[in-house]
Amino acid sequence: MDALSFLYKTTCGRVLLKLLTTRAVSKACGAFLDSRISSCLIKPFVKKNKINLDDYQTDGIKTFNQFFRRKIKEGRRAFDANPNNLCAPCDGHLSVWKIESGAVIPVKQSQYTIFSLLRNDALAQEFDGGLCLVFRLCVDNYHRYCYAESGKKGPNIFIPGVLHTVRPIALEARPVFVENCREWTTIESGAFGKIVQMEVGAMLVGRIVNHEGEGSAERGKEKGYFEYGGSTIILLLKKGAAKINKEILDNSSAGIETPVKMGSAIGRR
Repeated sequence: MDALSFLYKTTCGRVLLKLLTTRAVSKACGAFLDSRISSCLIKPFVKKNKINLDDYQTDGIKTFNQFFRRKIKEGRRAFDANPNNLCAPCDGHLSVWKIESGAVIPVKQSQYTIFSLLRNDALAQEFDGGLCLVFRLCVDNYHRYCYAESGKKGPNIFIPGVLHTVRPIALEARPVFVENCREWTTIESGAFGKIVQMEVGAMLVGRIVNHEGEGSAERGKEKGYFEYGGSTIILLLKKGAAKINKEILDNSSAGIETPVKMGSAIGRR
């Protein structure tokens, strides 16, 4: 039995899990990963996860968290130039679900409602019949993310919570996205109408750092980054706003995530 199976599928593991998912433990881990001592973890992490360092800017990195939030080299994540295409705001594994009667019901995962995700009933109702796009980031993915679309940006709304892992075993056992710390904003876009873009933290650190408050969003501009911990970006689209690529929809219906890169087209207007 691996560590995650122990934590989520045994009684003793669930007791330990309550401690590991607290924000106090997350802050302690974050303090260590911000220290220079943590630099010893970088080489083993790169080797284990087969990270191609040629893609990234690594000069001046002195701590593990500095490495984890490393920037990618110019041109390595170019945004699709067609303004009628909906593009991935991050690297990750994408699943797409229809929002029906306010609920999202993924295959083999916990059901959750858009209201429980946003804690805003009026806004949640606007997205009934629309789509919920879930981008699950693994530890080897690029952990900076950008604005999915241009438009008027609302304030950042932070919802405190715990910090479960976002790996599939946890998603099967817990309604992770409505329990974890998360932060969302609205974008009033020209091409796709009102969008909600949300960042969800994850176990042990999963710190969310957004650069800007209320103002303007610019398609493809860096919005922020995650620190250590597999994390998730969620996009909410209104009914009829976009047509998602058939391969992604077919995979989602079969319970299969589709790997995507930041800036790649995943649908169209």
